[in-house]
Amino acid sequence: MIRRLTGRCESVEGLEALIQPEGHPLAYGVLLPNHLAQQLLGVVAVEGPPMLTLHTIEQYEPQGQSTSLTPRLIGFTSPTEQKFFELLTKVRGLGHRKALKAMARPPAWIAAAIQRRDVKALTELPEIGKRLAETIVTDLHGKVELFLDAGEPIPGAGRGAEAFAPEPSGPAEAAVAAMVALGETRADAERLVARAARAAGQGEPDADALVAAAYALR
Repeated sequence: MIRRLTGRCESVEGLEALIQPEGHPLAYGVLLPNHLAQQLLGVVAVEGPPMLTLHTIEQYEPQGQSTSLTPRLIGFTSPTEQKFFELLTKVRGLGHRKALKAMARPPAWIAAAIQRRDVKALTELPEIGKRLAETIVTDLHGKVELFLDAGEPIPGAGRGAEAFAPEPSGPAEAAVAAMVALGETRADAERLVARAARAAGQGEPDADALVAAAYALR
């Protein structure tokens, strides 16, 4: 069983990347989470084939009504991302293909939406309607704390975990605006407010409280 694969990503088509290990005559087709496939597509187009290591799992996919099975490799940038995918596929109605498509945002973004019980945010993901979003929240709320800061940069992409915070809205957006007015960059303000909102747990702090908490966390 292939557990890890290192090579150059030569191309990305849909959710499948072609990975060529250096000095190896074979190339591997690896299915990726949607957000990762999109990032790599941009990197390949701008920077050329990046070298990366993927943590992989193998699945055997049935072909229609046939009894034959096709082996598939699924790859992730970290063991944490792999664990999040495995948790997500435990939700009723989320098979492997559907979960990969739904992961159009990194685990940190999705986990934060689940932790906030934000059904509306989850419905912005591909394949996720309102009923399935409600099921995800019901099944996974309280089980995603490990993933709130998950996010691995891709070579050439220039995006780390802090870039994966959910888009601020409501009091969070007001808090970001206030901090920008006080001289913070928007990126720093969004990062600090996101951390303050996570620290607040299930409460609904107002903008002033978020600003105070954000500066306390610095």
